[in-house]
Amino acid sequence: MKRKMSMLLMLVLVFSMMGFGFAAEDDTVEITIFHTNDAHARVESSASVVGYAKIAKLVNQEKALNPNVLLLDAGDATHGQTIATLVKGESIVDIYNAVGYDAMTLGNHDFNYGKERVLQLEEMANYPFLAANVINEDGTPFVERYVIKEVGGVKVGVFGLATPETYYKSHPDNTKGLKIENPIETAKAMVAELEGKADLIVVLSHLGLEPASEFTDRMIAYQVPGVDLIIGGHSHTRFSTGIVNNGVTIVQTGGYNESLGRIDITWSGGEIAAVKPYLIPAASVADLAEDETVKNLITELKGEQDVVTSVVVGSTSVELIGARELVRTGETNLGNLITQAMLHVTGADVAITNGGGIRASIDVGDITVGEVSTVLPFGNYIVTKSITGEDLLKAIEHGLTDYPNQMGAFPHLAGIRVQFDPSKEVGKRVVTAMIDGKAIDPAKSYLVATNDFMAAGGDDYQMFKTYPEAGLFMALDEALVKYIKEVGVGSAAVDGRIKVYDGPAIETPTTPVPAEPAAPTPVPVPEGQATAYTVVSGDTLSHIALKHNTTWQKLAEYNKLSNPNLILPGQVILIPAM
Repeated sequence: MKRKMSMLLMLVLVFSMMGFGFAAEDDTVEITIFHTNDAHARVESSASVVGYAKIAKLVNQEKALNPNVLLLDAGDATHGQTIATLVKGESIVDIYNAVGYDAMTLGNHDFNYGKERVLQLEEMANYPFLAANVINEDGTPFVERYVIKEVGGVKVGVFGLATPETYYKSHPDNTKGLKIENPIETAKAMVAELEGKADLIVVLSHLGLEPASEFTDRMIAYQVPGVDLIIGGHSHTRFSTGIVNNGVTIVQTGGYNESLGRIDITWSGGEIAAVKPYLIPAASVADLAEDETVKNLITELKGEQDVVTSVVVGSTSVELIGARELVRTGETNLGNLITQAMLHVTGADVAITNGGGIRASIDVGDITVGEVSTVLPFGNYIVTKSITGEDLLKAIEHGLTDYPNQMGAFPHLAGIRVQFDPSKEVGKRVVTAMIDGKAIDPAKSYLVATNDFMAAGGDDYQMFKTYPEAGLFMALDEALVKYIKEVGVGSAAVDGRIKVYDGPAIETPTTPVPAEPAAPTPVPVPEGQATAYTVVSGDTLSHIALKHNTTWQKLAEYNKLSNPNLILPGQVILIPAM
């Protein structure tokens, strides 16, 4: 009898130990994963930003109801606002530690302080930095490849993927000595490694979903069997309830902490029974009390910096436009102000800077050092190079490659006026390019001021890379402060430096065309609700908005414009009644 009892106890022990490694198949476990991406150091709660004090509150509230909770970030966290850039990301790590993040992957902008700083920040963090496809020259991992978190008996394996675009979407010097390997092949290897260790496999990805990208989250979903969930970033794509590709759920919140992502996963019978992703936008938590610990930490961090950031350097009577969707698709008054500042401090013939480097707008009123730093947070300095007209034209063509889609390489200019035809093939879109009223001479050399990021081939401006530096100047944000102090903002405006060609037809049409263009079809306008405005050459949506005491955002929404920067002469814009 004792022997039978001993055997029974042994069997119970063996089976209990076998069940220890993975979740029991007959158990149902509810798991919640909160996630953020592309916050770019938007830390404070506001009408449009959830903020980390409210994120902490939401996460802690859920943990009180169900402890099976993870909090993950898909990259571009440690850079972008003055609170981060003044201390090279340390403040963000402090905040993430306080909020209780479980892991983050490395976005391209997380490399902006250099690879050594990434490792320093990782040492400060109470959570791992993940990037399985980033390796050192000797083949060793640059940071952790993956982490396994056990929640409710379910082992969740999370591995990180960095975008190879980091090579040129951070300063090229920041990744020297590192290799960013093929994300698809890396993901296959990681799944093979984790399948014996984890129940659930999550990709924490900074690849994004831009069709122009070489590698995307959709490719991972279709080409890497065994992935259960992809939490993404980089493309600032907003999915209210996620998407499903090839049976794999892909989520992304948009960016700037405008929403917190939440995924509720039901694990039952040893597999995923349900995945329910959704967003928690800032407006939905407007009345939520903030977590006091995190709120006080942010207040303390900002207070330490106020002495520097609150200094007023000038003022503006118009909004200086730096919205992402506008600076990446067309000329703006802020882009013009920045490039004028570049000419002012260098004396160059031409200035060119990338729209992706302009990170925020400046409201009407006083302009502070902190606001300028927020607009230009990368610490780039101004470089001059003597460049042939041929390569200057190639540079402008490159910046127009993806027009009218958003592109960080879109060129903002001074000293040159460009008209282009987006209907032409890529590389042949520039119709006119004039310096001092004369067409660019391809054989002539021009002194060009740009930022050191582009000068080194950043945003794929490879044509600049081979030219030697003619001069080194101050940081871009310092140059803008200097210009505002010495020259002022004035009535900063869009003046047609780079615009869609509006001259006579370039090619002879194959069908007869009336001598006079047909008048635009009248748009019925309900009385008392709106007025109609017909676009003229040189107009921009922001310019029209200023004329009518409204905002370009309201006009874009009211007129259902998919690209607010693409408006054409003759087009009718409805101005809503105030």
